[in-house]
Amino acid sequence: MSRDKLAELDRETLIELILQQAQQIASLQAEIEVLGKKLEKGKKPPPNSSNSSQPPSRDQKGNMPVKRKKRRHGPPLGHAKHERKFVVQPDHVVEVKPQICHTCLSDVSQELVVLVDVNQITELPEARAEVIEVRQYQVACPCCGQGQVGQPPTGLEMERTFGARLEATVVYYRQEQHMSYVRTQAALHNLHGVEISQGGIDKIMRRAGQRAIKKVAPLEQVIQESVVIHSDETGARVDGSNWWQWVFCSAEAVLHVIRFNRSADVIRDVMGDHETEVWVSDCWSPQLKSPAKEHQLCLSHQIRNLQAVVEQYPSASWARLVQALFRYAIHLHHQREILPEEIFSKKRQRLETLFDKLLARCLEEPNAKRLQRRYLKYRDGVFLFLYRTDVNPTNNISEQRLRSSVIHRKVTGGFRSDWGAQTYAALKSLIDTASLSGIAPFQVIQNLLGSPSLPLRV
Repeated sequence: MSRDKLAELDRETLIELILQQAQQIASLQAEIEVLGKKLEKGKKPPPNSSNSSQPPSRDQKGNMPVKRKKRRHGPPLGHAKHERKFVVQPDHVVEVKPQICHTCLSDVSQELVVLVDVNQITELPEARAEVIEVRQYQVACPCCGQGQVGQPPTGLEMERTFGARLEATVVYYRQEQHMSYVRTQAALHNLHGVEISQGGIDKIMRRAGQRAIKKVAPLEQVIQESVVIHSDETGARVDGSNWWQWVFCSAEAVLHVIRFNRSADVIRDVMGDHETEVWVSDCWSPQLKSPAKEHQLCLSHQIRNLQAVVEQYPSASWARLVQALFRYAIHLHHQREILPEEIFSKKRQRLETLFDKLLARCLEEPNAKRLQRRYLKYRDGVFLFLYRTDVNPTNNISEQRLRSSVIHRKVTGGFRSDWGAQTYAALKSLIDTASLSGIAPFQVIQNLLGSPSLPLRV
């Protein structure tokens, strides 16, 4: 509107026009602020496994360079060369002696031979299943006339359809190799010549689960009485719904629990009225509310969270300094056994002093301030591992125990029923606990299902 037209308007009309324009300006300013926030959020680096708790499997993979550097054969520089060792007592020996001279066709089979080379080949025999027919007889006692029925030995019970080793193989394929019912059927048919229905596989898994669940209760008691507990959780799919798989690790036992929630109720159900000395976990709120006298934050998680701040604010130094301090603390933890106690204590005290100075800084970056508040709130749980030899600076123990479960979920798509989830958790608890003593998973499953039928012990 031109100046002349504005001059023709009366006072009330001008006031109304100014108010309308002021309202439009305020609305535009609000939109600008919203767009600014979106723009700032867009500048934030995308989350990946190096700056968040996102697993590496979800990272965006880049293309490999077209020209790849040719890798040299043999061990890396500085590493000792490892070769396959010869078996002292081989199962079979094949002697290859010349029979005829390829030059003049003379017979050399009776001549003195000289050993020039030895080679060992490791091979698998044909893994074909054997069928054992048990014939049970009855006889009448000549003295009292009472009928007596012969009792088969262990592993050959009359109600049994499959031997314990075959059942253990089914459970091993399903549990440890993450094979579906269809793939388990195919493996048993192609490798062992066994025809088995999915219902038969289901019955074997149910029987293994029932026996495993009975043996989990003692493990739960061991966890409750442990001095240091590591804990973590990951997603699980049960009957088409989102559940959670929890793991509780100690030096003596590993316990897996699959529940429909991720709240502190799961920890209370596992721990009961018991309280541990140290609880190692990430910063998930229910984990920090666990019944423990002290908590140790996982520094690996903190380093990744700090990396997100570094990428978002490259010019800010606070996050980089705290990262370096945490990495040095982990390095100092690994040097504990080789450093004199006096030197170790001085380094630890210097580290504590530097960390307190960083926590006292005045920060402007919102995400950096959030982490600073976290470390101030849980100050005692940052470097607890430098004061106790039985505490680790990271929660890698729990994450490693959950890794195969994540693979199982991705490969199989989850569990079709509640009992399937509980069976998997119980078997996983027994297998992971036995691994602390160096016992192989198949041996754990075999011990659970009984003695193998072969070789026959009649």
